[in-house]
Amino acid sequence: MIYLDNAATGGFKPNSVQNAVNAAMRLCANPGRSGHRLSLALAERVLALRELLSSLFGGYGYDRVVFTKNCTEALNLAILGVLETGDHVVTTALEHNSVLRPLEAYRRAGIIDYDVAPLTGGSLSPAAIAALVKTSTRAVVVTSASNVTGEAPDLAAIRAAIPPAVLLIVDGAQGAGHLPLDMKAQGIDALALAGHKGLFAIQGAGALLFSERVNPRPLLFGGTGSESFLLDMPAYYPDRLESGTLSYPALASLYEGALHVKAHRKEYADTLFRLTAALHAALTALPGYTPAFRPNYCGIAAFSHEKFSSEEGATLLSERFNIAVRGGLHCAPLVHRQLGSFPDGLIRASFSPVQGMREVNALVGALRCLSATYS
Repeated sequence: MIYLDNAATGGFKPNSVQNAVNAAMRLCANPGRSGHRLSLALAERVLALRELLSSLFGGYGYDRVVFTKNCTEALNLAILGVLETGDHVVTTALEHNSVLRPLEAYRRAGIIDYDVAPLTGGSLSPAAIAALVKTSTRAVVVTSASNVTGEAPDLAAIRAAIPPAVLLIVDGAQGAGHLPLDMKAQGIDALALAGHKGLFAIQGAGALLFSERVNPRPLLFGGTGSESFLLDMPAYYPDRLESGTLSYPALASLYEGALHVKAHRKEYADTLFRLTAALHAALTALPGYTPAFRPNYCGIAAFSHEKFSSEEGATLLSERFNIAVRGGLHCAPLVHRQLGSFPDGLIRASFSPVQGMREVNALVGALRCLSATYS
């Protein structure tokens, strides 16, 4: 199979990641929850991962790195754990449902209100976000990169355009590992990460990094291995937000994946830009196809055909050509409304940085055959 669904879950795992998971499965304990040497040794590895992620993303220290099972959980912590009654939020039409649904749930409950900044020519303007800010605005929530178009907003410019007191919460699901995200340099107060995409980890590894201006309330309650004499959650981070057993195999994979990103991010990003540029040029020349993306560093390429639906196209690519892509709305309905692709959605191909023109040419050849079938 030619796997072009890397924006959903990365198909390539470096040998170091695979070896770390295998080692964790052979010799595993509960990190830091017991006093024996193995538990303490694994706790030290978890602490090293916190420090690595804080360093890699310009964070605010190891204690402000909290582990989750995915980016969705991290975003829920950042949104539902921070907002108060009467708060207003500005978000954007680029966002995933991991942002939109928590906001909508709080809006329907009468806790908050929010506005959505529109796109202009497929791009997000910092001025459009700033124009929606009110005196009651507590946070701006924005993606690091669209999972549909690959559009990467200028986070530093957004930070500069909004009042200093407003929190900047960033969905790093697509950008982390591909883009140079730096919380302090870009003024990001909370950054949610998905380990299993551009960070090369296995599924089950997510994280939320946050500044001293953000103090999320716990959404889960339970054992932490600390202050067990209390019936309240510990008052300090990260323990306050990490109830229950951590997935050590997933975190071991994230440690090695983050090291791999540190060594290869720039060259990998350049590869993804080159592949999406090649596909964009090919789609522009193919009859019936319309690209909905520009060349980008995240490897994302969504497009449509005038004669068949996105779901039909994705199914045919899988069944006839053994090429894995994704059709539909990609859990991001507002960007499709802006692009005019709602409700059918788009076919999305998303590349791995270890792929090349072989995969681009195979996809283009398959698309040419499908187009001929429907001509």
